[in-house]
Amino acid sequence: MVYKLVKGTSDIIFNIENWRYLEEKAKELCSIYGYKEIRTPIIETAELYRRSVGQYTDIVSKEMYAFFDKAERFIALRPEGTAGVVRAYIENKIYSGNRITKWYYIGPMFRYERPQAGRSRQFHQFGVEVFNCSDPMLDAEIIALGMKYFDSIGLYDVKVELNSLGDVESRKKYIAALVSYFEKYEKSLNEDDRRRLQINPLRVLDSKDRKVKELLATAPKITSYLNEKSQTYFLKVLAYLDALDISYEVNPYLVRGLDYYQDTVFEFVASLGSNNKVCAIGGGGRYDKLVLQLGGPDVAGVGFGIGLERVLLSLTRSFLDKGITCYIIPLEEKVRLFCFKLLFLLRENNIRTDIAFENKKLKNNLKTALNLKAKFALIIGEEELREDAVQVKDLKTKIQEKVARTKLVSFLRVGLINEK
Repeated sequence: MVYKLVKGTSDIIFNIENWRYLEEKAKELCSIYGYKEIRTPIIETAELYRRSVGQYTDIVSKEMYAFFDKAERFIALRPEGTAGVVRAYIENKIYSGNRITKWYYIGPMFRYERPQAGRSRQFHQFGVEVFNCSDPMLDAEIIALGMKYFDSIGLYDVKVELNSLGDVESRKKYIAALVSYFEKYEKSLNEDDRRRLQINPLRVLDSKDRKVKELLATAPKITSYLNEKSQTYFLKVLAYLDALDISYEVNPYLVRGLDYYQDTVFEFVASLGSNNKVCAIGGGGRYDKLVLQLGGPDVAGVGFGIGLERVLLSLTRSFLDKGITCYIIPLEEKVRLFCFKLLFLLRENNIRTDIAFENKKLKNNLKTALNLKAKFALIIGEEELREDAVQVKDLKTKIQEKVARTKLVSFLRVGLINEK
């Protein structure tokens, strides 16, 4: 029997360098911005997500992988990153220092969705979360961090859409107006949207139904119901983005798919794949009551999550495997010990090097070197062993010359500098 992948998952094999590049860029940027890494478990109590994400959201009610473990505890595979990070913040009493906490994470998430391009049942996110600061400057900072990340990996056509959900008072007035509007068209709504209208009206704004999208054209906009406090806060966020010359579009129907957001919400939008379908590749917002809601103190929070599968699909260029610098080719058995010592000498000098472990013909070994994207083939036979030297072949120019072993490292470094 041949065992196959579980539907909606994938092996990361052939483009592993692309993944590593995305992750390294995220870590490098977060370090510059003052964010520390956090790693939380893949499994959490299912109740954590019911309380935070919302039990009536699609994520919890339809997509979450939840099960009873052997001790009859109701467990879930994490469908998103924020709830687990908030749980860690509370459980480890990080708030006791009364300081701003800035974290980032990279890791797999799980949702039972219909697999499609950029959407898997196991997917990966890069996210940031910040606690104990309710300054609108911070909202702008994390949006800027996200846009800088896209720039750093060569994804230049990303746009920011943002909105304000307001505070509790503003949202309450808006929901009443929204329900009143859609109740007139209730018969036109599908079963899911009728249910949303009853238990979570803001979710109607996120409907994919064509009829609902048409009705949204004349529906009330939340920006018209913001009180002075929420309106002032949102305008400050926009002013900070303007100061950084970050272009954006205010989308009055943007709500995101999680219940814990308030005030600022945003999405990073880009063309996805070869069909250029415009999709969200990440997003986030402010969640000032989530820490309190999950049993901690009344501490503000804000963050985002970026889907790495979607980022890879959106990139118009590929940062392919850099390959190796050198491929050592022993021509006969008696030189293999010399070659083995040379292999580790080059590695100790931070030169990416590999060796032909099998005794193949020179032509076949040169072909292997090209497949490994090597820049140089180091060819060593009995004559080179006797002279303590190496034949260095530039695989791009085909130029070959003999170099003394003692001068090999400096010779290769000069060649790499000239190549740049």
